[in-house]
Amino acid sequence: MYARMLVPLDGSEPAEAILPVVERIAGPLDTEVLLLAVVEPISVVSGLASAGVVGPDALLLRQVELKRYLAEVATRLEAKGVRVRTALGLGAPAAEILEVARTQHADLIAMATRGRGGLGRVAFGSVAETVLRAAPVPVLMIRMTARLAEPREASAP
Repeated sequence: MYARMLVPLDGSEPAEAILPVVERIAGPLDTEVLLLAVVEPISVVSGLASAGVVGPDALLLRQVELKRYLAEVATRLEAKGVRVRTALGLGAPAAEILEVARTQHADLIAMATRGRGGLGRVAFGSVAETVLRAAPVPVLMIRMTARLAEPREASAP
């Protein structure tokens, strides 16, 4: 049904809330999962400037961090039998997600949202909302809640 699923991640636990759902769908359907992280140049430069890292060094540092992060997530998914590739984008997150979905022929975009509303959405925009409105393919979206954020206990055998 789905040959390729695009899963945008930003290195945060809330974004990873989608991964258990991805595992349940991708494994049995033998769907290839494309993990995508996007480096947003403006936020990286301003975020690392306080640490004394600026310009190209800040971007390079963030790219290295995200590549390492994607490799770790890919290893976890592969251990569960999921076929995984990784990609790193550079630019505005929503635009990059949409572009990768098109160029990589994704059949589905699966992502989590923090569910920020009101002034938070007005002030910062919503990557998830933009993707949902403009995606060329279906979008599977879950809202990160306190319940999803709680660590899961291992099931009894």
